[in-house]
Amino acid sequence: MKGRLGPTVIVGTVLVGLVVVTAVVSWFWTPYDPTAIDARGRLAPMSWSHPLGADRFGHDVLSQIMAGARITLLVGIVAVAVAAVIGIPLGALAALRGGWVGDGVMRVNDVMFAFPAVLMAIMLAAAYGASTLTAMLAIGIANVPVFARLTRGETLRVLSNEFVLAARGSGRRRPAVFARHVLPNIAPVLIVQATVLFALAILAEAALSYLGLGTPAPTPSWGRSLQESQTFFGQRPTLALFPGLAIALSVLGFNLLGDGLRDALDPKLRVVRS
Repeated sequence: MKGRLGPTVIVGTVLVGLVVVTAVVSWFWTPYDPTAIDARGRLAPMSWSHPLGADRFGHDVLSQIMAGARITLLVGIVAVAVAAVIGIPLGALAALRGGWVGDGVMRVNDVMFAFPAVLMAIMLAAAYGASTLTAMLAIGIANVPVFARLTRGETLRVLSNEFVLAARGSGRRRPAVFARHVLPNIAPVLIVQATVLFALAILAEAALSYLGLGTPAPTPSWGRSLQESQTFFGQRPTLALFPGLAIALSVLGFNLLGDGLRDALDPKLRVVRS
């Protein structure tokens, strides 16, 4: 069983790869300019010239979805990076120091956990205006507690091992012990969590854009495409179908990838399944 990739991780990798390839290709080619307005092509049905139709402004839907993949990946990467860069050191600090320092860090972490991404985005949008950057920061900051809690729990588990106790007994400083002995052992868990949070970031960005708190026009966004299509749902239901399908497949891909990586990297699961 060891070394074999299950169907879950394969399907997840294919779906994630499709999103990545679409985003990369959109930098160099799209059937039409995603932001070009064509009054004559307004609400055009699916055809050879517009495979997925056109929206109320005459934007080619396929081109919009391809360009929207760039925003989706950008928001996911930046949001997860913000959450990890802030959350992992906080969790490590709470575990290594303990005492009132650790308790204080985790209490602040609990307060941050009470603020969902939407509320954080509303606060940032009120202060700085709605933008892609606002959405990325809101999603990233809202997920800092997730990385902090996970890092603290896993660090405390690894710190109880004999090889870590020996390293600490030899006089090594705590940051060195964490970097050399703890972080490599908890990295697989953090990687799996990052893939799961990536899927949540995609959903959150779509929700924020749908509410007008995310990516503003004319930059293509899957969430805003859903919002703009609801007026014409009875006339052109495919305007909502294709952005919704893109969001669903992207989230499914990252969730399947996370589940597959968890099964592959968790030694306990490998033992049970073998």
